[in-house]
Amino acid sequence: MRAYSRADEGLGFLLRYENVAWYEKGAVRILDRRIYPIRTEFVTCSSYKEVAQAIADMVTQSAGPYTAASMGMALAAYEGKNRADLPEFLRQAAYTLSHARPTTVARMESITNGCLKAGLAALERGERADEAIFQHAIGLLEHRYTRLSHTAVTLVDQFPKQGTVMTQCFAETIVGTMLREAQERGYEIRLICPETRPYLQGARLTASVAVDQGVDVTVITDNMPGYVMKEKKVSLFTSAADAICMDGHIVNKIGTFQIALCAHYHGIPYFVTGAPDQKHESAESIVIEQRDGDLVMDALGTRTTKEGVKGFYPAFDITPPTLVSGVATDKGMFSPYDLHRYYADGESAGLYGTANA
Repeated sequence: MRAYSRADEGLGFLLRYENVAWYEKGAVRILDRRIYPIRTEFVTCSSYKEVAQAIADMVTQSAGPYTAASMGMALAAYEGKNRADLPEFLRQAAYTLSHARPTTVARMESITNGCLKAGLAALERGERADEAIFQHAIGLLEHRYTRLSHTAVTLVDQFPKQGTVMTQCFAETIVGTMLREAQERGYEIRLICPETRPYLQGARLTASVAVDQGVDVTVITDNMPGYVMKEKKVSLFTSAADAICMDGHIVNKIGTFQIALCAHYHGIPYFVTGAPDQKHESAESIVIEQRDGDLVMDALGTRTTKEGVKGFYPAFDITPPTLVSGVATDKGMFSPYDLHRYYADGESAGLYGTANA
């Protein structure tokens, strides 16, 4: 893995820092991943509550909310710069931003609390809290992208030199870093992306990053993986995770479980990327976010069902460790049954709670 002047160097448009979420001139600008690449538009938020709402509304997805939350904390410091109760205002912002979506609260709290600490320290030094938090946010990005570059090395060690990899949802930074790592090794990798309804993250986001980076990529519908694995000779299935429980259960975008089942049936390894979440000893502590069922009856703004039909939309599912071949981390590959060893050196998971993409 070579050194880069900035850790997002050579990655797709979606993964460049300024195109995820960016604080500048008293506002946060977030790329609207709900409509990219059909249109390239940014949502501009003038308050931290608007940032929290944008996160809840899925304006940004995968690891995008983590960046948006840190930039939202910088915006909160700007909003409250003339308030006598600015420290308390920042604490409230940290809570609101971290709880924008229920399933990822533990990770989001690690981000907003770090930003809060940076802001309060700046105030004690008589410095601008928004600038201090913004610089902290950039540091978070550099650290996470670098850490995931190491995770990519672990994952790509499992890739064939010529073969086909299937993904699930938009695994964000690890998508770009694993493709960059494979290309640097001279590997010829083809990517297959299930579309990932209802937001089509696989079709719109993962596939876009692959094309930007010059990788052969094919999109399939969400009901095709079992057939395609055999027909296209898939070598490996990989995904990131919204939570990796210490007992080896994997929480990720709805549909991951069924693809893992298909992979297991066909004898194809499934490697998840990230680091185990110490705040989730088991899957029993996970709250699965239930989103508006109407979304599954809609295709890019067009209703697909008759009035009176009901929809059901859990945002995530849980894959048991029996279907997981390994957990690829920045410290190497771990068995899903031996995740406590990740912390044997006493180090915490670090920024963003884990090394998730």
